[in-house]
Amino acid sequence: MQPAPDAFRTPKGTNDVLPPESGRWAALIAAFASRAGRFGYGLVMTPAYEHIEVFHRLGEGTDVVRKEMFEFEDKGGRKLALRPEGTAPVVRAYVQHRPTAPWKVWYLSPHFRHENPQAGRYRQHHQLGAEVLGVDDPALDVEVISLAHGFFRSIGLSRFRLAINSLGDAQCRPGYLDALRSYLRAHAGELCEDSRSRLEANPLRVLDCKVPGCVEVTERAPQLLEHLCADCKSHFEAVQAGLDAIGVEHEIAPRLVRGLDYYTRTTFEFASEALESAQNALGGGGRYDKLAEDMGGPPSPGIGFGIGIERVLIACDAENVLPTPVPYVDAYVVDAVGPEVGAEVAALLAELRETGLSADRAYGGRSLRAQTKSADRAGARYVVLFGRAEMEKGAVAVRDMESGEQVEVPRSRVMAWLHEHLGKTHRDGAR
Repeated sequence: MQPAPDAFRTPKGTNDVLPPESGRWAALIAAFASRAGRFGYGLVMTPAYEHIEVFHRLGEGTDVVRKEMFEFEDKGGRKLALRPEGTAPVVRAYVQHRPTAPWKVWYLSPHFRHENPQAGRYRQHHQLGAEVLGVDDPALDVEVISLAHGFFRSIGLSRFRLAINSLGDAQCRPGYLDALRSYLRAHAGELCEDSRSRLEANPLRVLDCKVPGCVEVTERAPQLLEHLCADCKSHFEAVQAGLDAIGVEHEIAPRLVRGLDYYTRTTFEFASEALESAQNALGGGGRYDKLAEDMGGPPSPGIGFGIGIERVLIACDAENVLPTPVPYVDAYVVDAVGPEVGAEVAALLAELRETGLSADRAYGGRSLRAQTKSADRAGARYVVLFGRAEMEKGAVAVRDMESGEQVEVPRSRVMAWLHEHLGKTHRDGAR
């Protein structure tokens, strides 16, 4: 049987990330890991798939559960699903392992959703995220938001805004849902088909609809902030005051509900002003104070966020920050003699790398001209040349690829020479 013409290409909604573009990913991830570490968050890694019940806790009425999950059955008959989002697996891990609270973790993971691909959002997309479980304190809401806000700043983004809202809790939300449902029933004829189908089971989803007619209706709808109980109102005011105290600008967005049912109280979203509004969300999150209990754990309030790597990189392009790194190596070893010096070349290359320098060479017995071109493409700062005349003297030739100057250096001194001269160059900046 012949394979389909596209059998050996990436499936729809997925893509490959190749060098040098992958260097941007590495820089982005390193920046997030560094910032999360300074905030006291440790890395958590969860499976790419879970028992399907874990994700049913996102809300049976959500599009993620109803339409978008990649579900399958294993050979033992258990129903599983590829991870569509990052919070539920982290909460499942918390419930299973019972770490000491507050449990502060960050993650990097691929997520899978069977939806139409869009700019920066593929069927397999990647997220950075952070979660805190075990403590109900508005100061943690501020910390989590600040972690994300400062991360965007650290990679050079400036044209983004932060929207926040409160969804209340089990005490005050039911009354609001009754008021909202009643209002939407009166305007059902003005809503799209999807919103009408959601009206009874989950009217909050209607607030998230971007169809112009639905937006017009919901802009006049009752606002949840007007129905908050005293505790939720106090919590939300403390979050706002905390953000003000550390200089994090924000706007209140009464229609911000996010896309999952587990959120309570604080919700927030970062959006890029450099991208089209339909696809400008960089990331967001909120509180999920009952999710651990829904998975059989003890009462464990939580808050967290997810950030889409692909979407953030598009925003970086729009703002001309975090460019693709220029290829660079400290030293490139070139053989102008032949196979008889192969062991010498390999020994020097290993020595360069083991002493902390980045180093490379050409393979396959290429000509001197071809090796030199390869060194240039690799962004070599120096070329270390094994030439016959130099080797007879127990030396090598070292060429400065910026100035073109070439000097002869004793083989026994070449390592010290490179470390000394690289310390005086822009090596770190070039990377």
